[in-house]
Amino acid sequence: MLDNAALPVDAVLFDCDGVLVDSERITNSVLRAMLHELGWAVSEADCFRLFVGRALHDELGVITANTGFVATEDWIAEFRQRRNEALLSDLQEIPGAVAAAREVDRIFGGSLACASGADRFKVELQLTKVGLADVFAGKIFSGMEMPRSKPAPDVYLAAAAALGVDPARTAVVEDTATGVQAGVAAGAVVLGYCPPGSPAHHAPEVLLAAGASYTFTSMTDLPGLLTRLPARPHVAGAR
Repeated sequence: MLDNAALPVDAVLFDCDGVLVDSERITNSVLRAMLHELGWAVSEADCFRLFVGRALHDELGVITANTGFVATEDWIAEFRQRRNEALLSDLQEIPGAVAAAREVDRIFGGSLACASGADRFKVELQLTKVGLADVFAGKIFSGMEMPRSKPAPDVYLAAAAALGVDPARTAVVEDTATGVQAGVAAGAVVLGYCPPGSPAHHAPEVLLAAGASYTFTSMTDLPGLLTRLPARPHVAGAR
């Protein structure tokens, strides 16, 4: 752990899907299969484009527009059940993410959180599956429990408040334009993770256009990158 005064930010806020866990392919495979069952032969690329980084509840109109089907709570519950079964079977960490999160935890003295747009059950299931439940215990925030989901900043503001830090003194780690916009709206410096050739992650230029200050391609680089950020200013009166 470094001296807190020497660190450029006071806390690090991680997205979950696509940042800590390699879940987007799995989740979108389940969703795509269910959309095919409704008669919408959506391609893998379009499914990623339309749904990655967004809460399903916020995109139900897209499903209706393309299928004529009005999604019910039972349909959403079936999706979550099938999704959870697939995640339990096949989920893996983003390469290097577990070691990186543990190193960030050490460097920042536990001042980190997971702030996801997904439902809490999914986030906790995934962190447990890859061995990060202990790192984020008591520091998990779901956008579905907030008044607004990403790209609104609510989940990041809630995480910063719970850690007792000024949002402007946080770093957010994201992988989609929607998430980047949420971090920027919270006042954080945003680092965009974009492994090359991944259809489940937005390209560097997309993340930068959304407001990311930096992009990086390997989780092994994250701890060092965080310690080398330009210092974020303290705001008078902030905690």
